[in-house]
Amino acid sequence: MHGIAKGWGAVAAVAGVVLLTTAGQPSGTDRPADGGVRTSGDGEAVFSVAGTLADAAAVVDDCADADGVCAATAALHRTAVLTTHPDQDTAGAEQGPDDPGLVLAARPGGPVEIRLKSPGTLADATVSDAHDRRLAGVLSPDGTRWTSTGPIAAGRRFTARLAVEGSGPGAARERRFTRLHFSTARATADDGRLTVAFGPGPGRYGVGQPLTAELSHPVPADDLRARGAVERALEVGSEPRVDGAWHWVGPTTLHYRPRTYWPAHATVRVRSGLDGVQITDRLLGGPSRALTITTGDRVEAVTDVSAHLMTVRHNGQVVRTIPVTTGKAGYRTRGGIKVVLGKERLVRMRGDTIGIAKKSKDFYDLKVRWATRVTWSGEYLHAAPWSVDAQGSEDVSHGCTGMSTEDAAWLFATVREGDIVQVVNGEGEEMSPFDNGFGDWNLGWDDWQRGSTVGAAWSRAQGAGGPLRPDV
Repeated sequence: MHGIAKGWGAVAAVAGVVLLTTAGQPSGTDRPADGGVRTSGDGEAVFSVAGTLADAAAVVDDCADADGVCAATAALHRTAVLTTHPDQDTAGAEQGPDDPGLVLAARPGGPVEIRLKSPGTLADATVSDAHDRRLAGVLSPDGTRWTSTGPIAAGRRFTARLAVEGSGPGAARERRFTRLHFSTARATADDGRLTVAFGPGPGRYGVGQPLTAELSHPVPADDLRARGAVERALEVGSEPRVDGAWHWVGPTTLHYRPRTYWPAHATVRVRSGLDGVQITDRLLGGPSRALTITTGDRVEAVTDVSAHLMTVRHNGQVVRTIPVTTGKAGYRTRGGIKVVLGKERLVRMRGDTIGIAKKSKDFYDLKVRWATRVTWSGEYLHAAPWSVDAQGSEDVSHGCTGMSTEDAAWLFATVREGDIVQVVNGEGEEMSPFDNGFGDWNLGWDDWQRGSTVGAAWSRAQGAGGPLRPDV
């Protein structure tokens, strides 16, 4: 072994390993004190232990050794490449725990890549931070590279632990190990930090309950890079597993739902990995509180308007059929899938709240019991003792679904927030997806995924629907 300077250069010279990048424009290479390159007495390159992404590109351009270990790869952008020769003896090639290694700038969505330069195979690669939280990543099918798939936070220090198998007669598939350190520079932001508030809040919900994410700063639709960085950092997992995806409702709002309803008795967890992530040049991610919810039994109330009947199913089994009345002409009940938003034992309903003048024959002012809300504009499933004669035979309401007091009280006790309420075979307009409650399920899966910047493929790659992993 050569007795050269401590730091990244020691790894480059002894192990044939180098971390390089071209994420920025070179700002010069003559920096012996803070990011330059020196040459030891026997011609091997020795890197200083500090630098930025741009510095690294400059350093690589000037790096030269007998084996070409430090050859520049100018085609790589916002990518760190770890190049190692598996046939060389890596014993003693580890950096010390106090060596910071190369310092990389945090970039939105910018991956870190560990790649073999010479023939061989990465048998294993694990990258973790100082708290032993793993940076999510995948090995390529041919075993030549590992690429991060999680957001890269600023101000973090990482350790890469590699197992490399050589190829060829000399290597005889011998496995060697090395450990390398690198850091991400602390990022700055002028306009505050982007945090997220998850909804609906801790508790137990029905299987139709979407997750919501409210951002503290808007992320415009035309900034796909920033939206991708945000979306990748909002990590969702469930037990049992499901496929799901985020959908951008607006610049500050996202909703998350599975392809179909959540399983009954599932545990759903969502957390943000935005802390320290540079979203844009002027916006840095901040810390946010994680959320865990559970689902109860699968409860569905389906109203067939043409039959004037509501069928309530509990875990797939019909448990009650209820005669109902729905919206009359001019006030047709909305069709499609809705989600229970809340329940009120007693609510005052007035016609003027939906635009009916007090002098109109359609005006009403009633105290209504056992009211289950399904839209913010005031559509309920409730007791309507004044219309019992019409229930099961005709539509006489102003848009709500009315039933007997006994049936309404039973339904009120049976459903919870997030349960599914569906209206079929009616003449009313369809429930809108986002502006009047949770109509998310009225979008087909393909349309739902079009509202995602990264799509369901990312969700599956990150184990969405599976137990949350301690990724960075």
